[in-house]
Amino acid sequence: MRALIALGGNAMTSADGSARPEDQRAAITVAMEEVADIVASGAQVVLTHGNGPQVGNLLVKNELAAHVVPPVPLDWCGAQTQGTIGVLIMNALEFALARRDVAAGRPAVLVSRTLVHADDPHFAEPTKPIGRYLSAAEAAKMIAHGQTWRDMGTKGWRRVVASPEPLECLDAAAARILLDAGFTVVCAGGGGVPVVRDGAGVLSGVEAVIDKDLTAALLGRQLGADTLLIATDVHAVMTGWGTPAQRALGAVTVAQLSELAEHGEFGSGSMAPKVEAACRFAAGGGRAIITHLATIKEALAGRAGTVVTRDGATH
Repeated sequence: MRALIALGGNAMTSADGSARPEDQRAAITVAMEEVADIVASGAQVVLTHGNGPQVGNLLVKNELAAHVVPPVPLDWCGAQTQGTIGVLIMNALEFALARRDVAAGRPAVLVSRTLVHADDPHFAEPTKPIGRYLSAAEAAKMIAHGQTWRDMGTKGWRRVVASPEPLECLDAAAARILLDAGFTVVCAGGGGVPVVRDGAGVLSGVEAVIDKDLTAALLGRQLGADTLLIATDVHAVMTGWGTPAQRALGAVTVAQLSELAEHGEFGSGSMAPKVEAACRFAAGGGRAIITHLATIKEALAGRAGTVVTRDGATH
């Protein structure tokens, strides 16, 4: 089995969302214990991960130092966090595999790019909020550096960026070579570093945030993965969330889940992108699973989580 596992932010920070270095190291160590069991079973594994808290920390540093050094662009922040989180994953997974006396599946990290279209309509009207709230005066300093900020009312001002559609994971070929050589590959962290290609074929980074789960679905198809597993902080997709009618979904078809999404069952900033990613991947014939990090082994065996396929089967 070739599985692509997309780790949510809960796997990168402490339970209360703290993102201090020690919190990140501890959380990733726990997550890699789960991943090591899957690698030890003989599966080929690709890992992607979120990077929201880590990029948020870099943005605060940008803001505090804006009067001293120019803020680094958002694509640089993405690349930096891919490297930082990747090293933490490598260290933790290597140790977890060694404790299991497993020689195969050593981790390799790719700082990787995701192609988006320069004319993507999201660039014309950026809406994805990132970072912390600032006063109007503080936001003005960042606007002077070319950033887009919006007045959010009583909370203050917040930066907004585009969230364009991922078109291609440009480093999938390298990931495939590493997989075929027996490595566990960490790739497309944070949705990948967003880049555009100009008329001459030159690539350049852009100020954007790509949804990591949509990129994971795309990367999974490019790598020929059998399964896309989206690990989050709930055990399954729920309908009627927060109401007495709340119900967990088990095996479900792409058509059934898409219909629920069209009727507004899932929050736009939380579960909806995961559902969309799962449907995109499963529509191509694979199996997509949404479940809690602690139940990924059971979910891969078909015993937990929401399992999405074209025909509703769990395997």
